[in-house]
Amino acid sequence: MNLLPVQQKRSSDPGDSKAMVAARQRFLDAGYYRPIADAVSRAVLSQAKRQSIRDTPFSCLDAGCGEGYYLRQLASAAQDALPLALMGLDISKWAVLAAAKQDSRRGGQQEHSQTPQSQWVVGSNAHLPVQSQTLDSVLCMFGFPVMGEFARVLKPGGMLLQIEAGPSHLRELREIIYPTLKPERSSESKVPEGFIHHHTERLCYSLALEGAEDISDLLAMTPHLYRASAEGRARAGALEALSITVEVRLVQWLRSE
Repeated sequence: MNLLPVQQKRSSDPGDSKAMVAARQRFLDAGYYRPIADAVSRAVLSQAKRQSIRDTPFSCLDAGCGEGYYLRQLASAAQDALPLALMGLDISKWAVLAAAKQDSRRGGQQEHSQTPQSQWVVGSNAHLPVQSQTLDSVLCMFGFPVMGEFARVLKPGGMLLQIEAGPSHLRELREIIYPTLKPERSSESKVPEGFIHHHTERLCYSLALEGAEDISDLLAMTPHLYRASAEGRARAGALEALSITVEVRLVQWLRSE
């Protein structure tokens, strides 16, 4: 479903390209970011249990869902124990098409399961196509947070889960593609209007990438693909193996009552 008005587009084909979406899908399906997905699922399902939702499905929007990996992992983690209403939104039509295709395939394979299928929408975080105070949770995965919109669509007490890159995230790759690294920004998060801080978790682990394709896919799914110089991209493209650090912060904000 495409709910992105023409006047909100900055280009004729905004967001990630078809090639970037395919690279992300291959990389995530290989399981390299599975620990992040598991941590996200634990946080969302814990929030659902705290709210003691029984008869009404627990609603979750992934704002900037890409090809839908994190919502699919959440649905799998919930299984039949918890009713979910999931929605993935992305400005890239290629990402939404990929998400819908994979979700349809998964639904066909699990036709006798209660595991939910998600709704996939082309849209912008700046103008979420969601009624005010209707969502139990919002995910923002390495994305572009629009706190005012997130606060608008969340129910009082609803959770915004923000996943941000930590100081050492992909540092080894960045050291290869950039001449120098920028000073790290402060990790202190200002409490956004309409929210209270609930919990922050740090997740850090190492990955060993073997083969040029996985390294290329990692670079292609990050903003570094366009920020790096041609020389930097060439240095990354010549690699056959790379050990990297994954470091993220999972920040839980609760919508003020």
